[in-house]
Amino acid sequence: MSYPEVFKATVVGIKAADGVVLAADKRLSYGDFVISRNAKKMFVINNNIAIAFAGLYGDAGGLVRILEAELKGYEIITSSALTVRTVAKRLATIMYYYKFFPFFVEVLVGGVRERPELYALDPLGSILEEDYVAVGSGATMAFGVLEREYREGMSLESAEKLAVSAVRAAISRDAGSGDGIDVLTLSPAGARERSIRLRIVES
Repeated sequence: MSYPEVFKATVVGIKAADGVVLAADKRLSYGDFVISRNAKKMFVINNNIAIAFAGLYGDAGGLVRILEAELKGYEIITSSALTVRTVAKRLATIMYYYKFFPFFVEVLVGGVRERPELYALDPLGSILEEDYVAVGSGATMAFGVLEREYREGMSLESAEKLAVSAVRAAISRDAGSGDGIDVLTLSPAGARERSIRLRIVES
């Protein structure tokens, strides 16, 4: 499988002064076939932490189930609340463990506890903390918008607008991305999600 065939999607993460924004397109496709126009690519772990995926949808779902079981065990054993870095590191460990039969996903982990945090992981579990990041087949177009408009310490509202603009830019040029945008905002007040439907233009 080639990169575009597996990772058709656009997923964006932005760290703001008081939270994190994740945004993803809603199209699920394989090869030249659109399987769904309403795919959910973001999963809330708890009220302050979430993950977003570009890649094979079945692999993403399987990885989420393994992660949720691991995190429940962690909370029981340690009797401590999850941090964003704990979730990212645990996910990285799981992905590295399966390195010989990897999950074909790229993952963003975002959230806020003492401070906003945003991490990007590749299919083998390499982990990097970023201020802004894009993954998937539309990442190149999204990065063009992010690098031009991102400002350190920007507000959550500005970060949300920028995330939507970045995914829109990718959708306009990347055939693997489209049909709408899911936006998830994570702040000390909790998680807030909304969807933006895009009009389908018939040729």
